Amino acid sequence: MNGLAWAAAALGCAATLDDVRRRQVANGINLAGLSAGLLWHVWTGGAAGLGRSAEGAAVGFLVFLIFYAAGGMGGGDVKLMAAFGAMLGPHGILLAALLAAPAGGLLAAAWVALRRGGGIPYAPAITLGAWLALAGRG
Repeated sequence: MNGLAWAAAALGCAATLDDVRRRQVANGINLAGLSAGLLWHVWTGGAAGLGRSAEGAAVGFLVFLIFYAAGGMGGGDVKLMAAFGAMLGPHGILLAALLAAPAGGLLAAAWVALRRGGGIPYAPAITLGAWLALAGRG
């Protein structure tokens, strides 16, 4: 595993634990992930790496912004997608979003079946999608 994979693992674990415990993902977790992604890509790709990383963060943010605006997702989830987007780049974060969707559906069904109260923590599904997209990169 390289440094980016370790950062993605740490981000996913921290976000998932926070979301399951508190039903929100702390801004500090998302900021750390965003910073790690940007720094990694600057280190490995210079200005071009920074551009791809920033584009990935923007795409990740925008992909779930509509769900936030509709009231179906929390702001922490949107920011988590931006953080993973900084790590995965624009194409990788789109794949992560596609992979997170069925995982989120299964998670929601299980959450309702178990009669858990409160909102459904979506960070585990986002994390799974991002990890799978990162693993697919080789």
